[in-house]
Amino acid sequence: MALTDLSVIRDLCAHYDFSLSKGFGQNFIINPGVCPRIAEASGIGPGWGALEIGPGIGVLTEQLAERADKVVSVEVDTRLQPLLAETMAGHPNFKLVLGDVLKVDLAALLKAEFPGMPVAVCANLPYYITSPILMRLLEERLPIRSITVMVQKEAAQRLCAAPGTRQAGAISYAVAYYAAPELLFTVQPGSFYPAPKVTSAVIRLTLHDTPPVQPANGDERGLFRLIRAAFSQRRKTAANAVAAGLGLPKSRVTAALQAAGLDARLRPEQLTLADYCALQAALCG
Repeated sequence: MALTDLSVIRDLCAHYDFSLSKGFGQNFIINPGVCPRIAEASGIGPGWGALEIGPGIGVLTEQLAERADKVVSVEVDTRLQPLLAETMAGHPNFKLVLGDVLKVDLAALLKAEFPGMPVAVCANLPYYITSPILMRLLEERLPIRSITVMVQKEAAQRLCAAPGTRQAGAISYAVAYYAAPELLFTVQPGSFYPAPKVTSAVIRLTLHDTPPVQPANGDERGLFRLIRAAFSQRRKTAANAVAAGLGLPKSRVTAALQAAGLDARLRPEQLTLADYCALQAALCG
């Protein structure tokens, strides 16, 4: 069964009375070259487990199942259960978990399903919920080696932007703290059904064993609260933005920047992760 064949997709949807949901951000991949590339990029192989988020009708899922020892896919749309039962019938190493990935106990799931196995996350993520999913996967320090996902190209560029560069946003710093990001390749709108209005891109996040910087007093939440405050008013200087965002006197923030050896006139995106750690330490001192 060619799951990228539009006629096959339409027949499946008609047979199971399934209609695509905009609410779930469903766009099925119809370019047969895309999913093999994503699966290969994830680095999975014999002895590996793959956690997929949002399998759809199984286009990427079957590619993962052909490479990994076990694939567990988390799907929020219960209507897809009978479709996946048919499309994945030839893959006994596949398991479907119905639920919202933002609510499922992922630590318990990984422990139960992949004992002693290296695990990679792989997914074609809905655009509207990309950041919450990625941040949950990163912040919970789950036993996963990498995250390979397809997202909106603009989001991919921001996620992979190096801290301290003009393209960086608050989430760029969070990603860089937990992982080494790479933008692998782009995917055109015509590769999907229905075609979205934007270009997509595939990124891979290889998780760090230990973060590249050390927050003041080990306070990660405080570090990211500081970074979010700085980027809440991006056009202002870091001193003004942090003062406004954290409700601190500007004089205190300016003094902390100077104590950290930083120019108080710098903008938020001009500071590196290490700079924010130094600023955090100075504010705590």
